[in-house]
Amino acid sequence: MREKTIEHQLVMAAKTIGGIAPKLVSPGFDGMPDRLVLLPGGRIGFVEVKAPGKVPRPLQVARHRLLKRLGFKVFTLDAPEQIGGILDEIRAT
Repeated sequence: MREKTIEHQLVMAAKTIGGIAPKLVSPGFDGMPDRLVLLPGGRIGFVEVKAPGKVPRPLQVARHRLLKRLGFKVFTLDAPEQIGGILDEIRAT
């Protein structure tokens, strides 16, 4: 399965529960997660999407750590089966 396919499934799942998952573009600040997930009730999370079995690059890991230190939820998604759990965790924050 390709990363793009998993990413599309995340976007559609967020939409199904009333949220959005826009692509996060951050010029001049590389390594940010691929998607910003915004759910009803002011819930927010960042999601790095990878192809199955792939892991974030070192710069991405550093950005994830920074976001977590700031108090944000950050997830790495590499299988469609993880989407429901990630969205549930974002909703629970």
